Amino acid sequence: MSKPIKKKTYGLLAEYDSARAVYHACEQVRDAGYKVWDSHTPFAVHNLDKAMGLGPSVLPWIVFAMGMTGASLAMLLQYWTSAIDYPIIIAGKPYFSWQAFVPVTFELGVLFSAFGAVFGMLGLNRLPMWYHSLFNSERFLRHTDDKFFIAIEARDPKYDPQKTRELLERTGALHIEEVED
Repeated sequence: MSKPIKKKTYGLLAEYDSARAVYHACEQVRDAGYKVWDSHTPFAVHNLDKAMGLGPSVLPWIVFAMGMTGASLAMLLQYWTSAIDYPIIIAGKPYFSWQAFVPVTFELGVLFSAFGAVFGMLGLNRLPMWYHSLFNSERFLRHTDDKFFIAIEARDPKYDPQKTRELLERTGALHIEEVED
């Protein structure tokens, strides 16, 4: 006889009816000290990242580093080909005429920056994500239409099913449900 499979709890999902409600709820969850949680809204809510206590993104630094890498590689490649690998004197110009290398250097800097932005964003957002436990909730399907949600994960150090539920009730949640993995 096989044992029944015990489902693991992902966390609690709270539903709100407005951007204002989810914004203030995020402030309360942040102030309660939770770290592993997220909000889900059908459109961008101004300053929601501040209400959640999120710091600045590392993405601009990734884009900058990739842009500088691209520009440096472009300049290095042009220098190597013009001055070392195949030096040709044209009209008395020096082998390394950096002014002629600016357009290619700029273009490769922009290209690498774009790659850094796209792949950095995908990596930081852990995309593509083909499955997420919140997809098990029928109510959560409305997060792209007209509802706002906060999900507090069970792996959060402060997570206690009863206390977390009470906190979400105090925030004015319309509906709270436990989501399984």
